[in-house]
Amino acid sequence: MVGTQVFDGERLRLARVAKGLTLDELGSRVSATRQYLNQLEQGTKQPTDVMIEALAAALGVTARFFTLPARGGVSADQCHFRKQRTTPVSVVSQVLARGTLLDGFIDRLDRALELPDVSFPDLPVTSTADIESAAEEARHQWKLGTGPISSMMRVVENAGAVVSFFGGVSERVDALSIDRPRPMIIRSEAKPSACRLRFDLAHECGHLVMHKGIVTGDKVTEDQANRFASAFLLPRSAFIHEFPRGRMLNWQTIFEMKLRWKVAASAILRRAYDLRIVSADQYRTGYIHLSKTGQRKFERYDDVIVAEEPELLPSAMTALEQASPGAVRRIAADAGLEDGMFESVSGLDLPPDADTDMTNVVPIRR
Repeated sequence: MVGTQVFDGERLRLARVAKGLTLDELGSRVSATRQYLNQLEQGTKQPTDVMIEALAAALGVTARFFTLPARGGVSADQCHFRKQRTTPVSVVSQVLARGTLLDGFIDRLDRALELPDVSFPDLPVTSTADIESAAEEARHQWKLGTGPISSMMRVVENAGAVVSFFGGVSERVDALSIDRPRPMIIRSEAKPSACRLRFDLAHECGHLVMHKGIVTGDKVTEDQANRFASAFLLPRSAFIHEFPRGRMLNWQTIFEMKLRWKVAASAILRRAYDLRIVSADQYRTGYIHLSKTGQRKFERYDDVIVAEEPELLPSAMTALEQASPGAVRRIAADAGLEDGMFESVSGLDLPPDADTDMTNVVPIRR
């Protein structure tokens, strides 16, 4: 019991899984047996107030967290994993748990701020032509024209998605997206090249546009998301006009295109092959060239193009904190999150403690 409210064992399991702890590992932190903690999670026993405080401290949540009303958690069909079939079950569970906790914080933040409206179109696809049309329609809806996209990060954030990362998890699942009322895109913690990050963001954007309510992670849906990313970053009409044609690949022009479009040379080559501008032999020769010159992982000019950083969530927290010091911590506390858990689910630190009321609603639309 916490006051007069009943301890919810499922909330304990949610926090434990989000932290990536087994029952034994949590038990060693709070001096309890695995069997006892399992009984708490199953609801067959109620903890003492002292144990509740110990659990809260060990997991980075408030004591009140265990009594909060249950809100629909993130389900597997809302989470678009790369390589889902080979992702360990424990990692999937941890991502779903962290997504549920981050979603709870964002939901409360949404009530205090005028965040950008969610505007991802719903465009189911079945064919390659459908994917090309979906990419063109998304560009049209977001008024992006047919030229290079200056910031893919801003595209998805202006469309209403929150971009973040889960420390200790993302590097094992690459990028992923979570289709919620306020969509979330979890970027890789491994800090890939700027071009790779932009392609990952466009890939997840493709899932949010084409795969609502569809379980993804198989080859078909991953190929569709890759084709969408390619078509979105390199629109067909502009690309056909700009790509250099000839019997031999013109690497100088290809790398000039890389700097202009901020898309990897390997992705430019693949786009040319998909649009039948280069033959299968030219495509194969191009990849052999990149491999022989040591550019399969790190290409020429990767160190020149600046990586994009998330802006929406940090800007929202900063704007709210400036308008009402202490407001961000109050929202986090209302979601039951202390510093440790908040950092785990958002990749950000809470502002320094302040004991003031939250009164303002702050618009942060770009």
